Amino acid sequence: MISVERKGKIAIVRFTESVTNPINLEFIKKLYLELEKLERDPNVGGIVLTSGNDKFFSIGFDIPELISQNEAEFTVFYRNINNTCLKLYTIPKPTIAAVSGHAVAGGCVIALCCDFRFISDGRAKMGLNEIKLGVPVPYPVDCILRDLTGTRIARDIMETGDFFDPRTSHELGIVDKIVPADELINASVEKINNIAEMPSEAFAMIKRNRTEPVLKTIMENLEDRQKLFIKMWFSDTARNNLKKAMENF
Repeated sequence: MISVERKGKIAIVRFTESVTNPINLEFIKKLYLELEKLERDPNVGGIVLTSGNDKFFSIGFDIPELISQNEAEFTVFYRNINNTCLKLYTIPKPTIAAVSGHAVAGGCVIALCCDFRFISDGRAKMGLNEIKLGVPVPYPVDCILRDLTGTRIARDIMETGDFFDPRTSHELGIVDKIVPADELINASVEKINNIAEMPSEAFAMIKRNRTEPVLKTIMENLEDRQKLFIKMWFSDTARNNLKKAMENF
């Protein structure tokens, strides 16, 4: 599901589950454990998240697996993905999502939790289509996106549920740079390596100052928002839409 390569002080974490890299409990637990290892490793100065293929960064939630779960089972998964997203968002080392293929729904969620996002110049799309499935955008990334782009642009992204090409994603501010596909990994490693060469304690404090107010808001409301998401996930509207979405898998 996940492989790790080192380029000097930079860890390249690749999603290798399948072409679409769907997100399920096993995947998200492995990602969390890998992030913990990299956080503790003094020889790792930064992290690049990417895919093992150029078609999908991640298609998002593994709907065929998750739709069959009961409420208790899905609750375990949903709490785990939120915990992993917050770990990624607050890890005191620079992170970047090198988006080589589509990063949609939960895939876009993970990318938005990184410090930076580079996308290959091509057909890869990003977006949060949760509203079309009948559920809200997970609360942590709702707060993160509003902080990143401002409420007006975040509104246009979350309330339309659209997917955006690289240039539109860049214009909206969810992508920092568009890079030729064959240069994506090297450009991402270079970006993170340049930051990793700075004093690490200073970077960690600067990142904490940026993320801590957002984290505070998230934690004040997370329990309630998680319950509401789970309730909507099991609504008739979401069930019908999720069954239709399974065709994409």
